[in-house]
Amino acid sequence: MASRATLGETPTTVVSHMSHPLIIWENPIPDDLRDPVLVCALDGWIDAGYGSAAAVGNLKLQIRTQRLLRFDIDELLDMRARRPVMRLINGVNTELRWPRLQIRHGRDPLGAHVLVLTGPEPDFRWNRFTDALMELVEQLGVRLCVNLGAFPAPVPHTRPLSLSSTATTQDLAERIGYVDASFEIPAGITAAIERAFAEAGKPAVGVWARVPHYVASMMFPSAAASVLDGLARVSGLVIDTEELHGAGRRVVQQVNELVSNNPEHRDMVHQLEAQVDSESVQGAMAPVTEQDIPTGDELAAELERFLRDQ
Repeated sequence: MASRATLGETPTTVVSHMSHPLIIWENPIPDDLRDPVLVCALDGWIDAGYGSAAAVGNLKLQIRTQRLLRFDIDELLDMRARRPVMRLINGVNTELRWPRLQIRHGRDPLGAHVLVLTGPEPDFRWNRFTDALMELVEQLGVRLCVNLGAFPAPVPHTRPLSLSSTATTQDLAERIGYVDASFEIPAGITAAIERAFAEAGKPAVGVWARVPHYVASMMFPSAAASVLDGLARVSGLVIDTEELHGAGRRVVQQVNELVSNNPEHRDMVHQLEAQVDSESVQGAMAPVTEQDIPTGDELAAELERFLRDQ
């Protein structure tokens, strides 16, 4: 048996694994599991600069994790869109690697418990998936859910990346930062997870890096570093981001070298700098319309070629 509790609640005793049909257990629940943070980084939705993918990859390098459970992909994924990978040796099919939608368990350097949800965003049965996840949240005593993400924004690479939130409470939103506006946008599965947490009276927050739109399709380490800094700030987890910040500075220098050779690119960056500096003076991230955004398409293509050549 193991004790489970959320912050501020009396620990409860969990007798056995839940038996939801979408969940396949791979290891026992750790006996000492207490107040874990659930970190979600699912593929298939917006991930500018590979901020979420690089962030969770770096997190798993720092926090040694073990598979705890996986979800039934036959019920959740379209295999024609997410085909398994066959290993072929001398004409012989030796292996088929299937996509995995899983939760792993680990501890940060101070022993705080972390659950990491990774894999493809479900194609089907979002409501059933979130129901199964919330049953797990109750059983495992999850105290907070943090979704990791990054989206392209009209910001320059010459300024520190800012974060924007999708949160269950105003307090959580203010701890990360937010766009001062009301609008409707298409949503990923993380939005459904956050709504499920809100309806259960539990805290959840999306930590989104605002990535310069002209570098959105290439690896931009500053996005991952900013996302992990936000995760650490809101969750209290101990996460080292110095290596990612160093890699980010090197990429920014490469972008600077390319921008400096083209007057149109320099003008675009200066326009974005003025816009972001104005937001800083006003104390809020103002909404921006599409016509306000310099396209940066030519610069993005040049950057991709430049970094590929390196």
